[in-house]
Amino acid sequence: QVHLVESGGGSVQAGGSLRLSCATGNYSSNCMGWFRQAPGKEREGVASIYAESIYETDYRLYYINSVKGRFTISQDKATNTMYLQMNALKPEDSGMYYCAAQGAAHEVLCRRSLDTLAFANWGQGTQVIVSS
Repeated sequence: QVHLVESGGGSVQAGGSLRLSCATGNYSSNCMGWFRQAPGKEREGVASIYAESIYETDYRLYYINSVKGRFTISQDKATNTMYLQMNALKPEDSGMYYCAAQGAAHEVLCRRSLDTLAFANWGQGTQVIVSS
């Protein structure tokens, strides 16, 4: 059974930063993503990372427009941990953040899974609150 554990959420003021972590234990996948859900809103994909190979230069990153230039997704294959560095946070970034992981045959399929929330394995979430 795949067990994903998020951490790093918290409360910050607008303009601040947080770094979320997603530990995947012994599970290793080539497609991982971060999602968020604000109260009363649907869950949305935020960023994905697709590893074409074990080399970081072959990682393919994808972000939704609203976080481009502010958020950075990364992955440490040695520890099976994914990160989301969030800078210049805005109140609209508030919500529960989830990580998800699964295998994907191609970068396009990984991105499509982010858009359609079609990931097989999910964490329990970590709360992010950004105050104005």
